[in-house]
Amino acid sequence: MDFKIGQRVSGQITGIQPYGAFVSLGDHQQGLIHISECHYGYVKDIHDYLKVNQEVNVVVLDIDEFTGKISLSLRCLEHVETATELSEHQHRHYWTNHRIKIGFKPIADRLPSWKHEALQRLDSEKASS
Repeated sequence: MDFKIGQRVSGQITGIQPYGAFVSLGDHQQGLIHISECHYGYVKDIHDYLKVNQEVNVVVLDIDEFTGKISLSLRCLEHVETATELSEHQHRHYWTNHRIKIGFKPIADRLPSWKHEALQRLDSEKASS
């Protein structure tokens, strides 16, 4: 069977390792559900979510065109509510201080010196060639 990225497929767990679970997809094809793709959030032990011989519905995440390895995800099929519930408990991180309203002033203040430096470099490159 030819698989496509994003396709939903069924399979059976054939083996579990600390890093993920192997899934038989039929026709002597196998895929891997990485531990990070078996459930939203942190997964301490993959055995808490998957068992050998368990039937699973998964999504094809990636297919390595050279090796033919198939990456699978259970997480993609989890309900959106689960992801929303998790994100509500996460703290928002701002990369800038959202209380200070300085806008683009620091960039505008430095722009003339940046232009001058760039033009000097361009002139020195022209002179050396």
